[in-house]
Amino acid sequence: MDLAVWRAFVTVCRVGSLSAAAAELNHTQSAVSRQIAGLERQLGVPLVERHARGVRPTPAGEVFRRHALATLHEADRAVRAVRDVREGVCDRPLAIGATPSLAAGIVPEAVRGLLKQTGSLRWSLLPGLSAQLHGRVIAGDLDIAFVTDAPPGLAVDPRVDRRFLGLDEMVVVLPADHPLAGQESVRIEALADETWVEDNDGSAALLRQHAARAGASAHIDLTAADLPGKLALVATGHAIALIPGVLTSALRADVTAVGLVDPPTRGVYTITPRRDTHPRAASLHDQLARVFAGSDQTGNDKAPDRS
Repeated sequence: MDLAVWRAFVTVCRVGSLSAAAAELNHTQSAVSRQIAGLERQLGVPLVERHARGVRPTPAGEVFRRHALATLHEADRAVRAVRDVREGVCDRPLAIGATPSLAAGIVPEAVRGLLKQTGSLRWSLLPGLSAQLHGRVIAGDLDIAFVTDAPPGLAVDPRVDRRFLGLDEMVVVLPADHPLAGQESVRIEALADETWVEDNDGSAALLRQHAARAGASAHIDLTAADLPGKLALVATGHAIALIPGVLTSALRADVTAVGLVDPPTRGVYTITPRRDTHPRAASLHDQLARVFAGSDQTGNDKAPDRS
């Protein structure tokens, strides 16, 4: 398929008009119409439909638009990268991955430190679970990823280098008006009658293990799709939740974090590919180590034995 045709289709969807898209692309309206019609023939399904004010994508067209837009962005990045090499500017973009709590908390601060140190640098940040990020590093999609050993743990893989950053203490997040809000720490037994919400199996496993060690139980009766959804349920009083300590500085104003006595912990690590390592990856690791140490979440300076 011709990417110029894809670009025409994406433009039509964005501006909602064949004539406006033609003007933006410096084409005739009939040429744009032929491009869209040809694309529909190739895919075997209508991609746009007319309405009173112009055109809009059909359901199939909307699906194709999202994928086409991502492909065009990647194609543009490829062209820019080749031009940089041609012009002697070989500072390739840094693709970063991080678990949701790290991506929402300390990783952006570490990137800010890196940019102050290195100057201009193109970079991207992809949140994901640790196993997903590990796979993306192996596939070459990510230059560096910040992951944790929360259950089910991290795979031992000779294709990546893994460096320990520290231990992150898990905390309980409560609605701002909860009776225990403002406490420095609580025992898990004091929360035995609470409803808990979780958004991933790893956090749920840490919560159950911690409760079991104390001879208590945690009633995980609600499930959230992601971390923002989890915090929304806490903020509105539906549940309480276990969250990583590194996230406390980025919490919304209508919730509060309280420590746990003898809290569950998870190790935080950097993983990078052993081959073709990005020249800025080590510097970003050092920046995150500095930020992580400042967040008071490091439990010690040696990697725990989790074999």
